[in-house]
Amino acid sequence: LTARAGESLLSTDYRTSSTEVAVSSLLAGCVMGASVAGSLSDRLGRKRILFLAAVVFLLSAIGAALPRNLLEFTIARFLGGLAIGVASMVSPLYIAEIAPAHIRGRLVSLNQLAIVLGILCAFVVNWLLSDLGAASWRWMFASAALPSVLFLFALTIVPESPRWLLKAGRDEQALGVLTKLAGREGARRQVDEIKETIAEEDVSLSELLRPRLRRPLIIAVSLAVLSQVTGINTILYYGSLIFTEEVGQQSAEVALLANVTIGFANLFGTIIALVIIDRLGRKPLLLISSGGMGLSLALLATAFHLQPAASGPILTLILAYVACFAVGMGPGTWVLMSELFPTRIRGRAMSIATISLWSACLLVSLTFLSLINLLHASGAFGVYAVMCLVTVVFVWRWTPETKGKTLEEIEKSWQVTRG
Repeated sequence: LTARAGESLLSTDYRTSSTEVAVSSLLAGCVMGASVAGSLSDRLGRKRILFLAAVVFLLSAIGAALPRNLLEFTIARFLGGLAIGVASMVSPLYIAEIAPAHIRGRLVSLNQLAIVLGILCAFVVNWLLSDLGAASWRWMFASAALPSVLFLFALTIVPESPRWLLKAGRDEQALGVLTKLAGREGARRQVDEIKETIAEEDVSLSELLRPRLRRPLIIAVSLAVLSQVTGINTILYYGSLIFTEEVGQQSAEVALLANVTIGFANLFGTIIALVIIDRLGRKPLLLISSGGMGLSLALLATAFHLQPAASGPILTLILAYVACFAVGMGPGTWVLMSELFPTRIRGRAMSIATISLWSACLLVSLTFLSLINLLHASGAFGVYAVMCLVTVVFVWRWTPETKGKTLEEIEKSWQVTRG
């Protein structure tokens, strides 16, 4: 938006720092929201916490559209981050707990598809509103109030998680929800399986540090961090700046239009993931995704090294990189994070993994422009390419396949691993 007014954000340390802070205030809120969402969702239920997040989303959209100074804007964005942190953790957790095993990956991936559609809609709206003059950015942020209201309405018609209801002793309500999903006989069978699993679980957070669950915790946290330090949000958050400052001084309108194209690539890759994740499996998708991302970034670093940087090849490589992320690392990370832990501590375990994800995202966003100033664009994207290689090795050596298994079967597999 500052680039829209003709300012060069990469030219001075002051502008670089203020831009990084403005972007990262949202991510700081994400870290805070994720840190409290787990325990609150375990105590109060998944649905109530999501409803609270929707209210905060609405307040943030209004506050970000009406600030009188950078401090007020930063506070509003921090509130938005709180809501994102909560929703990003609880939404896939809720879906995983309510979904049948044979389509769980696909349904959890729908959460990622909704996020990607939201990003694309934001890019399109920003592009359409970019000609409204100096106040166009206020309308861009105000437009987020509409999906916030839709989110609130949708939450009035969805049920609470049956696994959480059983943990809370509300067996009849849980049976009613499961009956709608699996029929009466299937519901009774699932109730017995879930209650048996819950009876064997330790509700203490310290359970995550014991040998039985240490490995899934390490896997979930590592995947969360790797999904971010491979650089995806440098494109989603700073894409317009990359084109206005690093690729032939493109106009702000052209840069915003490039963002729309990136949004479509993100959507296309996510749709592919939605179709094949329960057929091909989580691990193969993660390997294909991280490998494709690494190759795209290596070529992108080379393209930036050539002067002058050509906009066509750079946009093509960015689109390839985003599509590769959307096919695997985007949805696959959230699917695995939602599958690996026992019911009674799944909320808190997911919270730890989500905090790790948003913390890594915050680190990348706070350092990206500074990294460009230090190493130039070619060096910065070269660093992210190396992290993709690290991701390939990690997925190959340590990440399990969970395709087609119930959450209870996945939990029992850690007991076998320990033995």
